[in-house]
Amino acid sequence: MGKTKKAWGGRFGEGTDTQVEAYTASISFDWRLYPYDVQGSIAYARALMKAGVLTGVEAGRIIRGLEEIKKELDKGRLDPDPAHEDIHMYIEGRLIEKIGEVGGKLHTGRSRNEQVALDLRLYLRAETGEIVREIRALQEALLDQAETHLDVIMPGYTHLQRAQPLLWAHHLLAYVEMLRRDGARFRDGLQRVTVMPLGSGALAGTAYAIDRAALAEELGFPEVSRNSVDAVSDRDFAVEFLAAASITMMHLSRLCEEIILWASTEFGFVDIPEAFATGSSLMPQKKNPDVAELARGKTGRVFGDLIALLTAMKGLPLSYNRDLQEDKERVFDAVDTLRGTLQVLAPLLRGLRVNADRMRQATEEGFLNATDAADYLVSKGLPFRRAHEVVGKIVRYCIEQRKRLEELSREELSRYSPLFDAGFYTYIALDASLHRRAVVGGTAPKQVRKAIQVIRAELKKEMGKK
Repeated sequence: MGKTKKAWGGRFGEGTDTQVEAYTASISFDWRLYPYDVQGSIAYARALMKAGVLTGVEAGRIIRGLEEIKKELDKGRLDPDPAHEDIHMYIEGRLIEKIGEVGGKLHTGRSRNEQVALDLRLYLRAETGEIVREIRALQEALLDQAETHLDVIMPGYTHLQRAQPLLWAHHLLAYVEMLRRDGARFRDGLQRVTVMPLGSGALAGTAYAIDRAALAEELGFPEVSRNSVDAVSDRDFAVEFLAAASITMMHLSRLCEEIILWASTEFGFVDIPEAFATGSSLMPQKKNPDVAELARGKTGRVFGDLIALLTAMKGLPLSYNRDLQEDKERVFDAVDTLRGTLQVLAPLLRGLRVNADRMRQATEEGFLNATDAADYLVSKGLPFRRAHEVVGKIVRYCIEQRKRLEELSREELSRYSPLFDAGFYTYIALDASLHRRAVVGGTAPKQVRKAIQVIRAELKKEMGKK
């Protein structure tokens, strides 16, 4: 097998076996960290200059060289030598090619251990901002649908069995709330992401007078890591990010499952826009909800990314171990999957066509007003548990007679309780049922309108903070 020489090869009497190179190299995926590696290296060059390690001229040459390398990489020019096992070594090697031996001074007092920790933190900071923005866009799509169809009534479900009447808008707002918490988790996680590790060295801290506070300020990090061993060896910030991504994907998967059900012939509640559906290669009539199905399926890979990183971390002694190279592919995959899903679901939701008549018809079937019938008896003084029993017997009678509650005569109702009177029929009407549930968080139209207003105001306030 052929062998190549590494930048760290002074200790070794022979080069690395090419099989080992192929196995250990990460540049095929960590190349996407290049903007952050350049950003961190420029800041570190300035720190070395302030510490007296570099002259102003040397720092200037290094910074200009790094800026030129970034422009090359922005254009897709990446042709690494086999010795460049990762993006960090590629950039350093390219810098030395461009400006000579002075480029080799950039790594003074710095380890790739802290360098990759910084790059990943910068990357996650940037991607978190985009994810929060895309979560907000999906919330707005749900809000628009809710506001447009504020008068649409649907069956609410428990155990996938029809339970009580709901406004469809109220059902959609449940997902808006889930996404609100998802966004909050990502924003809160930034506190652990934006901790500046440079100055930690390989594990013991740098021997040079690096102003870490100034470095953190230049990189926009509010905090400096407090322990060099911890800074280079833990990835809990990445695990936390993957956990937030997994929870968000779980919520999106639940939404997609409902879209799939609602779009089926059996439900017929919504129609998916053709641009977000596919056909069958055999059956001409088919219109398949592939986007929603794929989102549901892709949720598993994000869960897998979380478990993979947790598993990689669980047995690592301090400090740095090469196992940590496995963090990046997991993070990159989760970012790509989550963002792609958020981006495709927002326009899909905006394009959903709602079958309000079918939803109302489904709500009128299945005794969804049975609880209201019990509440009616409670309003007449009957204890709820007794009222529940009475209405349960009435429902059984209705099933046997193939009638709805509102189709029963006064005479039929009186067989079960003398408390029924003419007001019963008005009380159990669907619209009356909705309007009575006027507590905060309830499905009454006035509460749903208010909830939409509150959420829109919150989203506008969030936008103002950006």
